[in-house]
Amino acid sequence: MRYSKDKRVVMTLDAGGTNLVFSAIKGEKEIIDPIRLDTPGDNLKIFLERIINGFKQVESSVPKKPAAISFAFPGPADYKKGIIGDLENLPAFREGIALGPMLEDKFQIPVFINNDGDLFSYGEAIAGLLPQINSLMEKKGSSKRYQNLFGATFGTGFGGGIVHKGEIFFGDNSAQGEVNRMRNKFFKNCSVEESVSIRGVKRVYISETGINIESCPSSEEIFKIGIGQMNGNRKAAIKAFERLGIAAGDAFANTITLIDGLIVIGGGLSGAHPLFMKKIIEEMNKKYKTMDGASVDHLEAKVFNLEDDKELARFLKGEKREIEVPFTKKRVAYDCLKRIGVGITRLGTLRAVSIGAYTFALNELDKKDFSYE
Repeated sequence: MRYSKDKRVVMTLDAGGTNLVFSAIKGEKEIIDPIRLDTPGDNLKIFLERIINGFKQVESSVPKKPAAISFAFPGPADYKKGIIGDLENLPAFREGIALGPMLEDKFQIPVFINNDGDLFSYGEAIAGLLPQINSLMEKKGSSKRYQNLFGATFGTGFGGGIVHKGEIFFGDNSAQGEVNRMRNKFFKNCSVEESVSIRGVKRVYISETGINIESCPSSEEIFKIGIGQMNGNRKAAIKAFERLGIAAGDAFANTITLIDGLIVIGGGLSGAHPLFMKKIIEEMNKKYKTMDGASVDHLEAKVFNLEDDKELARFLKGEKREIEVPFTKKRVAYDCLKRIGVGITRLGTLRAVSIGAYTFALNELDKKDFSYE
């Protein structure tokens, strides 16, 4: 459901390792200038007071009482209860912190906390890649519609989220979509996040060039080197992102086997897709060898790059056939091309997360009767 014309206000937070960015959304649009506060990672009391202060500043800046607070926060966590567990990047959070209940008590409005990968995926399923592709298929006369979406974020880490028929898929332990925990194709005893991340890109570039970590360019600079916009070792830069693509493609192939839908990529590294997308598609379309030497497709469906015009056209067209119904004179039409599309965020990562957070909160409010009188 879209809430683009809804008048309710939802307060939001983008919680990072160095900054807390507070805002307010109404009708799927930001209605105040973001409020930025430093993240005191090692002092819990100051950290929690800063979160409360940030939301108080937002509350005083909006024209009406907010209907809810909704935001993404790093895990591990019990998101349904609003309890944050032991965070690697935010050492103040240990032994379980009841962040959601604390904010509900302070502001007397419902509080919803989710994983950023889930909210990113939700935003793209509501207003991004998923509806765009379904609209294009309708215009092309196809009866096929997608209802499932896996969203992945490439950045400091490798996150994921699953949306099915307009709803976030929630696991029993608030640990769904944790694609970063999959095995690394290149390093069997490491997680895939060691390759699908900023540090993974830098590691390959350092290895290929022989420079030290202090001299290593940023991931954005490595991308610019790879596309010829900056001086540097272009061959190493291209390889750095291709290795990311191969590792991500291997993880995607295993993930999408269970989900069977579209894949959308966001995060700080998503803009480098010209250097890694081809490798993702190639890896997902690879074949296995059987024990007798024959080959079998890695996936039952063929994977297409939705950022490539020719592949997008082929994806939208499908493969329509008419076949006879046995023992009758009837014929039926069907599209025999099973296909999965991989594309880049249509909304931008932050906007997708904010739309996801806003819509999730209002959807939950409309389901239940919240009272804080």
